[in-house]
Amino acid sequence: MADLDALRARFAHALEGARGPGGGPDPAPYADNLLARWQEPQRRYHTLAHLTAVLDHIDVLEKYADDPDVVRLAAWFHDAVYLPDRSENEERSARLAERALPEAGVSEAKAAEVARLVRLTAGHAPADDDRNGQVLCDADLAILASPPSSYAVYTAAVREEYGFVPSGAFRAGRAAVLRELLALPRLFRTPYGAERWEATARYNITSELEILSS
Repeated sequence: MADLDALRARFAHALEGARGPGGGPDPAPYADNLLARWQEPQRRYHTLAHLTAVLDHIDVLEKYADDPDVVRLAAWFHDAVYLPDRSENEERSARLAERALPEAGVSEAKAAEVARLVRLTAGHAPADDDRNGQVLCDADLAILASPPSSYAVYTAAVREEYGFVPSGAFRAGRAAVLRELLALPRLFRTPYGAERWEATARYNITSELEILSS
């Protein structure tokens, strides 16, 4: 079970770090709004457990980011709007960030950066000089480098989230997503991710593709 108080504190810390001296409104209502979104009933993988894992991975990778607190806020917003049967989740999540963060005291420039990072998670292909984007994308994809048992739990949760999709269509769609990931020159762009996660992730993805094709 997720520790909601710990997550509220993590959001407040990131928000306060991003908005800097002078403060702003109480972070709690913003945290609670996001926590409610991450607990919606249609979610099976894109849950508080996923949010927590992404935040934990950003903590590991933070030295590679230009602005770690902005990256953490992007993690909070990156699946804040999530309906499995819709294709514009990243865009709607980015627009939520664009509305909420300036109201919460974040500068327009940093709010725009958060929104840009959220949109980047639609394709997970940050530019070579996009340090913030590399950290967020690596943290979001780190699940792909899980041990076999955890990877199996992840794939089962994804299938459950798309339970409304017939089996054949799901297998074809999932396989297409996995092939797109394998086609990326690198799944992980930070030095840490490239060294620690790349090989395992490609093995897991290739193994899942073989299962889907059998």
